Amino acid sequence: MSTAALLAVLLSLVSAVAYAAAAVAQERLASKSSGAGLLRLLGSGAWWAAVGLNAGAALLHVVALKYGPLTLVQPLGALTLVAAVPMGARVAGRRVSATEWRGTALTLLGLGALLVTASGPAPHRVLSLTEALAVAGTTAVLIGALSRPGARPGLRHATASGFASGVASALTQTVTVAATDRSGPVGSVEVVVVTVLVAAFAVGGLLLSQTAYRGGLGAPLAVVTLANPVAAAAIGLALLGQGLHGGATGILLALAGAALASWGVVLLTRVTPAARIVAPDDGEHPVAAVLALESARIAAEQALLPPRKEEPGQLTAL
Repeated sequence: MSTAALLAVLLSLVSAVAYAAAAVAQERLASKSSGAGLLRLLGSGAWWAAVGLNAGAALLHVVALKYGPLTLVQPLGALTLVAAVPMGARVAGRRVSATEWRGTALTLLGLGALLVTASGPAPHRVLSLTEALAVAGTTAVLIGALSRPGARPGLRHATASGFASGVASALTQTVTVAATDRSGPVGSVEVVVVTVLVAAFAVGGLLLSQTAYRGGLGAPLAVVTLANPVAAAAIGLALLGQGLHGGATGILLALAGAALASWGVVLLTRVTPAARIVAPDDGEHPVAAVLALESARIAAEQALLPPRKEEPGQLTAL
């Protein structure tokens, strides 16, 4: 492995951990402020800290793409789920269940198969302004349908968040290529309009994930991790002329990967979030709790120990 590829791997790993820490912080904040409105979130320092973690992770991901190909960097983003599930369990003061391990493993195996069959060289064409507006309009309608009131809002919001993030990534590629193309003006109408769309879908995806984490971490994060590449693959197949690699074998591998990932998500949805040892009104900063996992573990272990009783008149050793 070359030095550039190794640097890309390291940046991707750090990016995945940052995304996982942001997801755990968002889930912890959502559980403490269930039903909180947007204005209350915007006034929360913990919310902005989670936003900062997401922004830092996105920046690391972009830098990693500079040193490594998309086929190497993009699959490593699935490690966010691997890091977030045990991280969230430790913050909650519990062990990762066997069902969570199986669900995480199956989701990652299925996602890996999907990414392998859909991977390839960098695309030679990007979305035109008309195509970008059509994609944005279709996605907005789909997000509106998924965000309607009803049963299982967490998973529907997670799906909408994944779609928004996937579309934002596709539109970001259009902006990046146009901005680096020296043959045209950087501040053209196309670049400005698509940049506004990227910002709108990125913020929308972040807010949707915040509401999705109210019901737990594992299943919503798995759905977001799956919906993101599905949205990107749909745009690539329909508008960019990209297809699955490997012919009939690639199609079978993609179907098997989709089945494995779906079963992994089903397993994660069966996990009932356990009550945290720390009281909801303790005022602890969610991001600080994520970054202080070892202290949380020690506190949890001490809380499970029975209290020591001292005999009257008995001397206590110094």
